[in-house]
Amino acid sequence: MENELLIQTGMAVIGTISFSILFGVPRRHYAACGIIGGVGWLVYLLSLKAGCSMVVSTFFASMVLATLSRAVAFRLRTPTTLFLLCGIFPLVPGAGIYYTAYYFLMEMQGPFLQKGVETLQLAVAVTLGIGVAYSIPARIFGWKSSPPVWDSGEHSGK
Repeated sequence: MENELLIQTGMAVIGTISFSILFGVPRRHYAACGIIGGVGWLVYLLSLKAGCSMVVSTFFASMVLATLSRAVAFRLRTPTTLFLLCGIFPLVPGAGIYYTAYYFLMEMQGPFLQKGVETLQLAVAVTLGIGVAYSIPARIFGWKSSPPVWDSGEHSGK
């Protein structure tokens, strides 16, 4: 079982780096994007192994992934979205979207509704996970509490 976790995590890293290349990420950030995507997928797999549902596992993974994206973005002085958009790649329910559309076009109402609801739940889990991670105060990651643009001049010695 541990070999399968390593293989799947490695494939998530490779897939995320590949998406980073397609997305136009600068080369110096490929490794960070890949590691973030791999960690997100590993959290997903470990949550499933612990008995969580796909939706709850997706929520935990996207929350960890978004938090890690924010921390790495601060360290590398790069926008968070660079790492978040690439890192979320393994968690996006692409197959669910495909099968939902397929069942709809084939007029298979039962499977269409079942797959559509499941896909919607996964998409909401990703969204909520990112939202929870973004509710963490920026000061924790080392960002200043207020940008100098909003400084009224009282602290600048003027």
